[in-house]
Amino acid sequence: MVDTMALLPPFIRASRTSRTSRTARYVAPHSAAGLPADDEVLLDVPDDRLGPALVAAGLGAYAPAAALLLHTREQAEWEYRDRYATRLASFARSRPEWFEDWRAATPRDPDVLLVSAQLAVARAWASPARAELLREVSPLITAAAQSDVRDPVPWRIALDHARGTHAGHKYFGELWAAAVRRAPHHYGCHVAAKRYLAESWHGSHRECFDFADRAAQDAPAGSLVQALPARAAFAYLTDGCGPEVPRERLDAAADRAVALSARFPAADPWPAEIRNVLTYVLVRLDRRDEALAQLRLIGPYATSFPWDRLSDDPLGHFLAVREEVRSGPSEQPPWHPGSGHGGRARPLDH
Repeated sequence: MVDTMALLPPFIRASRTSRTSRTARYVAPHSAAGLPADDEVLLDVPDDRLGPALVAAGLGAYAPAAALLLHTREQAEWEYRDRYATRLASFARSRPEWFEDWRAATPRDPDVLLVSAQLAVARAWASPARAELLREVSPLITAAAQSDVRDPVPWRIALDHARGTHAGHKYFGELWAAAVRRAPHHYGCHVAAKRYLAESWHGSHRECFDFADRAAQDAPAGSLVQALPARAAFAYLTDGCGPEVPRERLDAAADRAVALSARFPAADPWPAEIRNVLTYVLVRLDRRDEALAQLRLIGPYATSFPWDRLSDDPLGHFLAVREEVRSGPSEQPPWHPGSGHGGRARPLDH
């Protein structure tokens, strides 16, 4: 994986040299705590299947990406398909040549149509004219959904699209019903639905917790949906609006995510984002020993979410939080884990 990472573009790789000198004195304490040194931690590392596809795309070749998404579709690996399509579309925003070649070669391919829809929504989302531009890309989402009627991922994109266009509840309900018919426990669709509901309920965290808890209760023990209440807890702890959520409900959300995390191997990029979110929640709940245990399981795999909701430097913020957890509370922590709604996140998606 080291050679693969060396070939990836800078926006995927973490910058390690800038932190090496100032973190060298922490290497031994981190090692003693079972944590990798700061300069070994990477941001948003792709797994062993996605990494080679990104490397090839960086060199102008689309065949590995095409083969990867075809495999996820043939094997109905919908969670992987969602994650890979999102990362490939993100890469295509900054390096579009390889994707334009792929689209020109097979314009009706379901995998091309999926990435096209994700890419169009991402581009529109970043614009001040978001709602107007999103309405223009609706045909791309429809084409992706019709190209393989089994695939729930276009419906996750449609749910994101509905939130961005301020669609009404009736239309959202139709999209949600279509999504869960295809994959009742698809994590990406549940996250998209929670985001829509949070916005349409004007930040009503109790309703979001109700939705997240019901989904987790219905999902298998190993489903990523078990982490949905922890995402609701993160939104509550970084927002501060709406009525108080009882402490026991926040603890129960964390407990579910801890149980889910235990099902995956240590230092695995697949559950890394869930573990990063869980770490934030545990620290805010002053469950520091458990937060340190999650940091050990995270190993070198920091993720942009949730730290990019709190800082322009998500990797630096993660490392600062990690050091604060490792060394114990300080007088001036990077944010205030015991202060109720302290550490308000930016007005971005939870």
